[in-house]
Amino acid sequence: MADIKTIGVLTSGGDAPGMNAAVRAVVRAGLAQGLNVKGIYRGYAGLLNEEIQDMDAHSVSDIIERGGTILYTARCMEFVTEEGQKKGAEILKKHGIDGVVVIGGDGSYKGAGKLAALGINTIGLPGTIDLDIACTDYTIGFDTAVNTAMEGIDRIRDTSSSHERCSIIEVMGRTAGYIAAVCGISTGAEDILLPETYDYDEARIIEHVIQGFKNGKKHHIIVNAEGVGDSEAMAKRIQAATGIQTRATILGHLQRGGSPTARDRFIASMMGVKAVELLLEGKSNRVVAMKNGALVDYDMAEALAMQKTIDPEWIKASKLLTR
Repeated sequence: MADIKTIGVLTSGGDAPGMNAAVRAVVRAGLAQGLNVKGIYRGYAGLLNEEIQDMDAHSVSDIIERGGTILYTARCMEFVTEEGQKKGAEILKKHGIDGVVVIGGDGSYKGAGKLAALGINTIGLPGTIDLDIACTDYTIGFDTAVNTAMEGIDRIRDTSSSHERCSIIEVMGRTAGYIAAVCGISTGAEDILLPETYDYDEARIIEHVIQGFKNGKKHHIIVNAEGVGDSEAMAKRIQAATGIQTRATILGHLQRGGSPTARDRFIASMMGVKAVELLLEGKSNRVVAMKNGALVDYDMAEALAMQKTIDPEWIKASKLLTR
């Protein structure tokens, strides 16, 4: 066992459903091991402002079902600088914090890696709805986000059928198409546009829309990834070319909120426990990941260097099922 007495936990970057479950797990697992636990509010910005509070079991009661993050999150350009990083490490040492669990995405990991280089034990947990962290098969928040988006698309289909129109629904994901692929396949969309594969052949989509209505369809659903974008303008072009009323809906940050699913709560909780175990083992500069259904950990630099591509089977299915 390492000589760890006090640990901190923070959430950084975009919020994701399940972050609260991870915070709760870190706090309760730490307390169960006799550690002092401190919550660092507003990410790295809050760290630099010394927004640090003691956490107990009551601090994380009744939060597992809540979306967002009770620790809040914020962007921090100061922490990108060497001076900001050194200041952050000094503040952690000042508060007697021996190890920090950082819940967030790749950008959050980079900050954690800088703290590790300055002598702070750090463990990263993958918290992002985008599923775009290369070292892990699953990220906290993804399941909730795709279920939220799926429900929205199902509702839009209802009104789209009533008006016999084409609907373009844009989902989040930054430059990755994971949310779009899962939502498109799960909702039976007529077209699924992924940044990894989209060839910008709009003429093909227009012909697909026309043919579908000729065959008696009462709607045409296009799930469009954020990385492709241009949904509003695309809707106008499709309507002009087909004569079929076309509307665009950008789901946006709706996908980040809401009560997390059982899958997100469970995996976030297991990852939080794993993070505390790693700190107690004296590990630092590590990332908790899920591979083939098991929790593993990687060196932070190794994790950041990995490249991730969308599963070819997902791409094949998205093409076969939209013909």
